[in-house]
Amino acid sequence: MDLGCKVLKTIQKIANHIQDTDEIHIVTHIDADGITAGAIAKSTLERAGLEHSIEFVQRIDEPLLEKLRNQNKTIWFTDMGSGMLSQLTGLEYVITDHHLPEKKGSSQSPTRESYHLNPHLYGIDGTREISGAGVTYLVTRAIDKENRDLAHLAIVGAMGDGQDSRVGCLEGFNREILQDGKTMGCVTWNQDIRYFGRSTRPVCHLLQFADDPLLPYLSGNRSACISFLSMLGIPLKDQTKWRRWIDLTHDEKRIIVSRLIQLLIHKGFGYQQARRIIGEVYVLIQEDPGTPLRDAKEYATLLNSTGRYEKAEVGLYICLGDREKYLHQAKNLLQSHRRHLAKGLQLMEKEIVEQGYIQFFYGGSKIKETIVGSITGMIVRSERVRKDLPLIGLVDTDNGEIKVSARASRHLLTQGVNLSQALGKAASALGGQGGGHDIAAGATIPQGTEQEFLGLAEQEIKNQLTS
Repeated sequence: MDLGCKVLKTIQKIANHIQDTDEIHIVTHIDADGITAGAIAKSTLERAGLEHSIEFVQRIDEPLLEKLRNQNKTIWFTDMGSGMLSQLTGLEYVITDHHLPEKKGSSQSPTRESYHLNPHLYGIDGTREISGAGVTYLVTRAIDKENRDLAHLAIVGAMGDGQDSRVGCLEGFNREILQDGKTMGCVTWNQDIRYFGRSTRPVCHLLQFADDPLLPYLSGNRSACISFLSMLGIPLKDQTKWRRWIDLTHDEKRIIVSRLIQLLIHKGFGYQQARRIIGEVYVLIQEDPGTPLRDAKEYATLLNSTGRYEKAEVGLYICLGDREKYLHQAKNLLQSHRRHLAKGLQLMEKEIVEQGYIQFFYGGSKIKETIVGSITGMIVRSERVRKDLPLIGLVDTDNGEIKVSARASRHLLTQGVNLSQALGKAASALGGQGGGHDIAAGATIPQGTEQEFLGLAEQEIKNQLTS
């Protein structure tokens, strides 16, 4: 049996099991990938006429597991669960996840093995080739091929996880999902500037907040961006309305991109890095132009802003098509999200400490635990930190623990760094838990163990780099 057949067999087995289950409780993560995964699962169960409910959580811990055991339902974990297999005792469950699975060694019943779908188990990279929403979508499609009209949500989930960032386009199984979306008339794609805000931001703001790659002289400098566009003869406004990227002509876009590439090359970025500003963009053609739902990357950011502020249900309803009330709420949450990110970024950039093989900051209660990952990622992409060291952020949580988030450059990945393994081992040694992806991972540890954790994590990363 080849690799493809093994995956398809597991997918079909899970699809059949779901259809034979009386009542299912969906448990999913609060980020864009988790919200879209939950929306795909909920839509599938509604269409199949199956009794179900849904819950959004930031992490799986023992209080949650005890509550789930008392419900006596089948639990469908989406975008989470693979790193916690040994702790899911006493539960009937299905897992559709893409994070690195818990290493073998703990006892697992045949039921668990049968209903656990994770690309890493089949040699497929879940960090780049398929998201949690994508894995959930594969099961949905096996239940009913008409569910292919949910492909756009899987693409939003993949963009929320930045799965286009390595080569400027979606890879692996994501390509197959894209084709489904195109067939169903809900997704199209083309080559364009990859910076966030093509559909909604004035062009000067799009350049001001550009971060992958950063634009010398322009990123973070609004007046410089306005001067740059004026120098190129690009009108900033159409009468009284600020022009967005989607409002520009083809020639205007070409002039801007050409000059940006020249600027990056002149500053020593190299042609390949400069070319990163251009790549595939994914348009949800059933959404209204000029809204944050038209572009998959902006859609994902909008969903993130709902989940990070305990309003993931707002994001869910948007995914399910309920827009009148909830889209307005989401836009307000997005504005608040941007303010919190800007404030957190400004505070934490001043707190970074280098320690041998790592760099870190401790945010305490100054920033929310739900956005420490976003802030850590933003700092890693900035020019203010070393690219040859992973960055670890630590903040206090509401329940008295410490939330940890770590990010690393892709250069470190080629050197052997795996943050999921490093954080998982360090946290486990202190009675906590951790996991995620190779260059983006998280953990939860007991309060008071911060310094010990940093020492253990540094040693793990040192071993990875020097092995």
